[in-house]
Amino acid sequence: MSDMHSTTMNDSTCGCCGGEDNSIDGVAPFDGIEINPIFSRPKEVKAFPKNRIPHEGSLPETAYQVVHDDAMLDGNARLNLATFVSTWMDDYANRIYMEAADKNMIDKDEYPKTAEIENRCWRMLADLWNNPDPDHAIGTSTIGSSEACMLGGLALKRRWVNARKAAGLPTDKPDLVMSSAVQVCWEKFCNYFDVEPRFVPICEDHKVLDGHDLERYVDENTIGVVAIMGVTYTGMYEPVQQISNALDRIQEKTGLDVHIHVDAASGGMVAPFIQPDLAWDFRVKRVVSISTSGHKYGLVYPGLGWVVWRSTADLPESLVFKVSYLGGEMPTFALNFSRPGAQVLLQYYMFLRLGFEGYCRVQQASHDVAKYLSGEIAKMDDFTLWNDGSDIPVFAWMLKDKPNRKWNLYDLQDRLRMKGWLVPAYPMPVDLTDVTVQRIVVRNGFSHDLAESFLRDLRACVKYLDSLEAPMPSEAHVSGFHH
Repeated sequence: MSDMHSTTMNDSTCGCCGGEDNSIDGVAPFDGIEINPIFSRPKEVKAFPKNRIPHEGSLPETAYQVVHDDAMLDGNARLNLATFVSTWMDDYANRIYMEAADKNMIDKDEYPKTAEIENRCWRMLADLWNNPDPDHAIGTSTIGSSEACMLGGLALKRRWVNARKAAGLPTDKPDLVMSSAVQVCWEKFCNYFDVEPRFVPICEDHKVLDGHDLERYVDENTIGVVAIMGVTYTGMYEPVQQISNALDRIQEKTGLDVHIHVDAASGGMVAPFIQPDLAWDFRVKRVVSISTSGHKYGLVYPGLGWVVWRSTADLPESLVFKVSYLGGEMPTFALNFSRPGAQVLLQYYMFLRLGFEGYCRVQQASHDVAKYLSGEIAKMDDFTLWNDGSDIPVFAWMLKDKPNRKWNLYDLQDRLRMKGWLVPAYPMPVDLTDVTVQRIVVRNGFSHDLAESFLRDLRACVKYLDSLEAPMPSEAHVSGFHH
């Protein structure tokens, strides 16, 4: 290796780390990644630049150690009670992941069996979601449920545009009706695809979109209504049948026939197994499409989503592209193009590995832990539950009013983080922003033993905060959590 690369870490003129003098008061800043001497090899650089590609490479062992050491500073995924995303799969799943890591899902000619398995999976979901004619359903995998939602929204918009054009009516002002507690992907959809979002505000009397006052938001420009099976803020289900009934009444008065897309990012892989009698899916006639996350309660590593339409008539043909340059003419409907095929195989593995009964056991175990945790937290003098985890295994709580209390939920969030637990605190959406909640997501692998450990730490943190003689610094009260 050249002399240039044998320079010391603090040499600000190193060719790898910048080439210019950035010293301050004669002290050169260190803007690199230091290699621990125990892992560095003879003639290798002592540090890598952070923001530019190194001039020369290194041994794989060294590069691995640098990446490994950086990544180990992340939080412990098992103690992350904020994320909905799967953080564990078994060893056989990990083997499939590595064996299929090089497969491009979009290249259906090169990987025809993976493409066939993709079709098997969405057909299984169409059946799981009580599609009355699964042979005429249509679906696809996606990179996540956000993309799946956008595809569902695009189909709603295109069907509305086609109907308006056929009737000789203007198509320049489409709107989409949804709860103010909707996940941000729907705001992105409306922004990116020129649709007016019409947010129905939630309140303490109407904690979810339930059909109340829906006629104030629906008009001739409404492309559809979004119903959420598992609101991100709280985990509550929106009553799809009740929303559909409200749309029936609107149609009786106005003649408007408005369809529903169900955003079942979480609930789509929970409700069929532990609330099988709940009508939220294709049993509700106004539901034309359903999306879910394979990488949430589908129990697969990120990123994987699914979207299924009731029938091919609900997915306008004009949205489907025929691609020939990969070898053979392949239909595709996606916002992304090249994407990993491994997660699709992992979803199929999980369907085969667990079966219907296995999913029932896994989701029921998470549900039981959530109900236990919410019950114990409800017994504490400081908290009031917003919901109790009866829908998906997710629940949120608020802080009771208490004279002279010196702390809030943001302080509790910070104390729990010191113990390793990630439990987000955040304000509720528009019209309820004065209400702050904390939320727990119970996932596969969060056992009763871990729940007991969490409760011990929670009580200890509350006891410490109650002992404060003065409030915590104000800058600690800003939430770092975003939906």
